[in-house]
Amino acid sequence: MSDKIRIGIIGAGGIVRERHLPGLARIEGVEITAVCNRTPESTRRVADEYGIPLRFPDWNEVIQSPLVDAVLIGTWPYLHMEATLEAFALGKPVFSQARMARNAQEARIMRDAQRKTGLPAMLCPPPHGMKWDRSMRRLLDEGYVGRVATIRIHSLQSRYLDPHAPLAWRQDCHLSGYNVLTLGIYAEVVRRWFGDHASIQATGQILTEERVEPVSGLMERVHIPDAVWVNARMASGAVAQYSLSGIAHAAGGDRIEVYGSEGTLVYDIDNECLLGARLDERTLKELPLSDDESRGWEVELDFIRVVRGEKEPDPSFEDGVAYMDVVEATARSCQSGMRIELPLEDSAHPESFAGD
Repeated sequence: MSDKIRIGIIGAGGIVRERHLPGLARIEGVEITAVCNRTPESTRRVADEYGIPLRFPDWNEVIQSPLVDAVLIGTWPYLHMEATLEAFALGKPVFSQARMARNAQEARIMRDAQRKTGLPAMLCPPPHGMKWDRSMRRLLDEGYVGRVATIRIHSLQSRYLDPHAPLAWRQDCHLSGYNVLTLGIYAEVVRRWFGDHASIQATGQILTEERVEPVSGLMERVHIPDAVWVNARMASGAVAQYSLSGIAHAAGGDRIEVYGSEGTLVYDIDNECLLGARLDERTLKELPLSDDESRGWEVELDFIRVVRGEKEPDPSFEDGVAYMDVVEATARSCQSGMRIELPLEDSAHPESFAGD
């Protein structure tokens, strides 16, 4: 590959336009040469706005173009595996938007293809907890909370409260698979700080059972929960409790609470701050943190460094398989009512997330 890296874009939704395209444009030696979005009109708009010379009606043409060295996949999860495999078949590195895939099997196929080819590949990390990631890991390593006993993840929103709203793509199993609410995001963050999940037991709830599918205009049954509660046993012995909802009005912001033998840490996701209390302190206080530990958004530069062989991917496809195991185990547990051990060892997917 030449010093210049030419990027082809497949899918140019919100995060691609707001973060990835501007981020790539700022990197020396990187050129965005091709794009394909869902419609010719949306492809033209993105290409005009960002000065992208090649506009393709078919995403395969982006990958096959000799003027594309590496591929950024910004579509919904339904296309991630197929586009990744085609890019690898042509020897092209891949950056895939999260979540990695629709289910654990697709994620494993992607990972195995990356292992076989050895091509550079990276997933988009979540911004949640990114700013003070280094501080959180340092405090845990220094024993601020002692032995971690309980991790509580709260992500309570109201996006699915309106019963008349059409079916969102995140509620469409064909497009999004078993991904539900912010589960995959926080499973990735929790694993980063506390290690692997060992087992999952979950319950899901669907408040509005049917919604209008926006393309066909027909009523369709909703299969992805509006809310999900997950109890996870970590490999370390700690317990993680996920409370995730899209039907909770005025419930407060997202946060991750860590309770241990020597104290408590709380990452306030919405306000980007860390609160803490040792055993001799009665109330939480905001912890003073050094800007030297603050981590900004450099995701696009990180991918280019991966392509150039200057760093390891973070998150990698291996990381993606780990959080997709949590996502699918949650679906299996919601359907069966059983505890699901991790890592998953088979590809027997549940017919429906909620078991209905």
